[in-house]
Amino acid sequence: MNYILFDGAVRDQLLPFTFTRPVADIRIGIMTIREKWEFLLGFSTTTVTEDYLADKYPLVELESNIFINASFCPSENLAGLIRGLQENQAVFYNDEPLAFFTTEGQEVDFDSFEVIQYSYDDVLRIENSWDIFAKNAEAIQRDFDLLTEDRVSESIPKHTVAFNEKDIFIEEGAKLPLCSLNATDGPIYIGKNAEIMEGAMIRGPFALCDNATIKMGAKIYGGTTVGPHCKVGGEVGNSVLFGYSNKGHDGYLGNAVLGEWCNLGADTNNSNLKNNYVEVKLWSYETQRFAKTGLQFCGLMMGDHSKSAINTMFNTGTVVGVCANIFGSGFPRNFVPSFSWGGASNIETYRTNKAFEVAKVVMARRDIEFTEQDAAILEHVFENTKEFRRWDL
Repeated sequence: MNYILFDGAVRDQLLPFTFTRPVADIRIGIMTIREKWEFLLGFSTTTVTEDYLADKYPLVELESNIFINASFCPSENLAGLIRGLQENQAVFYNDEPLAFFTTEGQEVDFDSFEVIQYSYDDVLRIENSWDIFAKNAEAIQRDFDLLTEDRVSESIPKHTVAFNEKDIFIEEGAKLPLCSLNATDGPIYIGKNAEIMEGAMIRGPFALCDNATIKMGAKIYGGTTVGPHCKVGGEVGNSVLFGYSNKGHDGYLGNAVLGEWCNLGADTNNSNLKNNYVEVKLWSYETQRFAKTGLQFCGLMMGDHSKSAINTMFNTGTVVGVCANIFGSGFPRNFVPSFSWGGASNIETYRTNKAFEVAKVVMARRDIEFTEQDAAILEHVFENTKEFRRWDL
């Protein structure tokens, strides 16, 4: 069977992270949403997404296809139901299509489909950018159960302190000398060739993905995912780093999400609680105003390739777009548009030629090429976010 993941109606609510990737490639828990579906379905997937992303994330449509709404994370029940779909059948959740079976070239008309209402209580869906950290603890537990079932963990080193060892899983090649692992409140997963340096203190639920590093003396609280090839130090709580991003030094990151290729300078801090304890609002690209999150704790949302200088201070509920370079004294605004250069006192446009020079160097350090596809995607983001760089109008 050919499985195709589509962005669905919530794509704009997941910006800035979906500026540079389909919904399916958001990381929550241990795996990306795509990796979860492929793990449970046993097949690779392709994507229906925005036209400007299609070269990098192409659609492959065969004679028979099952389309799946990528904002839904899979469960065993849901994957089993979708595997069994037949022609002209669809699965709906709360009047929204979750999955449907089509043949190549078929015009989809759900009025002519047999609709199956999904009624299980195991739905985990990403509908807003803040869901990525708010629902991350549950996603870690689900992924942990999937990835470790009927497998045996590598041994916990002699001088590492561990609580609730049955919920700690260490992959081959991981190094973790003289650290503390507390899985009392949730599982701890340590990926292949990952490293937790001496003196680090980890509380679950926690995921350290392949080839990622926790620096010496770091304090990591539950609900946190450190994606592949990331480096993290200081204090972090309930945050998700997608991959290839660094917070290598002291400073606090809480209730936050960083995309790929981000770097937080030494002593960068974000606030995650307003002084008056009221509900946090976040910038919405969809409505172009600040939206209620329903959360009391909400920190920093930062898109791909964005950076902060040393001693940067982010206020509660700050959204930073793609390819922003933030520096200077004072708090930057709560919404920093893509391709911004500067901070609280002065800000200008970060031109694409300069941004691409940095991206090439940063990615080459990890032996990854900055391709023409990557450049085209970022060019599109630059052009389509001009309206937010009002100083440029």
